[in-house]
Order: sequence, then structure tokens, then C-alpha cells
Amino acid sequence: MKAEQVVEKILSQAQQEAQAILDQARSRIQQRRADLQGSRQNYAQQTEEKAKAAGEDKLARMLAAARMDLQKKRLAARVDLLNEVFEKARQKINALPEEAYLDLMSRLIMKAAQTGDEEVLVGAQETRLNQKCIKQINQKLGPGFKGNLRLSDEKADIDGGFILRRGKVRINASTGVLIDQMRQDLEIDLAAELFAE
Repeated sequence: MKAEQVVEKILSQAQQEAQAILDQARSRIQQRRADLQGSRQNYAQQTEEKAKAAGEDKLARMLAAARMDLQKKRLAARVDLLNEVFEKARQKINALPEEAYLDLMSRLIMKAAQTGDEEVLVGAQETRLNQKCIKQINQKLGPGFKGNLRLSDEKADIDGGFILRRGKVRINASTGVLIDQMRQDLEIDLAAELFAE
């Protein structure tokens, strides 16, 4: 073989090896591109899923906060309404016509009297619940009572109603306490209704 043929053969083999290496490199690059594309799509999908989950979580928290805020506002509105209603009820009781007021107080005193010899304290501004009314109540007290209720000279710090006192025992039936008792009963019902929703 001549030197030219040997050189040509070597160059041909080198060229074939170079082409094989180049083809193999191209194949690896294509495989890496495909792997990278798959990884990129997988990453994009995971990122989208995480973003969606985070968005749903944030939305759920925002909705829960909005519901809680709405419930607080509803409760505040109901409390304001109750305050207004009970204040008006207290004022209406105190502003009842004399006959209706005395009838109500007489029934309350007869119900609250335990022995019939209690002392009746009224507010400083009270003029309707007087000695004449106490005398009529004493006459109405049935069997088992002494009928010795007496109007105290001492005035209580109340704006309506009365306080029955016997020794250290006091029964407060002032309009403020009566309204507060009704309010507590209604607030329990209101709370049950609110938290049942």
C-alpha cells in the first residue's frame, strides 16, 4: 500500500470516528433536551399545582376571615339593637300610666315577698309606689303572710321598681335589674341562634 492510501485510509477512519462521535454527541444532546423539556414541563405543572393550592388556601382563609367579620358585624348590630330595645323597655316600664305601673309593681312585690314583713325601698324619684299602695298590697297578701310590708324612709339608688329588704337579705326588683335579667335570658337564646347558623 502506498503512503497516500494509508493516509487516506487513516483520514477516512478518523472521519468515520469523528462522525460517530458527532452523531453520539447529537443523540445525547437530543436526549438531554428531551429530558430537560420533560423536567421543565413537570416543574411547570408542579409549580402550577402549588400556586393553585396556595391560591385556594389563601382564598379559603380570606373567605373564613370575611365570614368571621360578617358574623362580628351581625352580632354587634344585634347587640346594638338589644341595647336600644332594652333601654326603651326600661323607659316604658318607668313611664307606664300610674295604674298600670302600680298593678305591675304590686304583682311583683306580692311574688317577691317571702314573709310579708319586708321593708320596701324605692328610688329617690319614686312617687307612685307610696304608703297607700303598700297598704293595699298588705291587704292582698294571702294566707301565710303577715301583711306587714312597710315603705322605708331610706331611698335606693334605682330609677324604678323596688328593693325588698329583710335583715341582710335583699331582693332587687328594680326596673334595671328586671331588664338585665330579661336581657341575659334573651342573650342566651341569641347566642344559641348565632352559633347554630
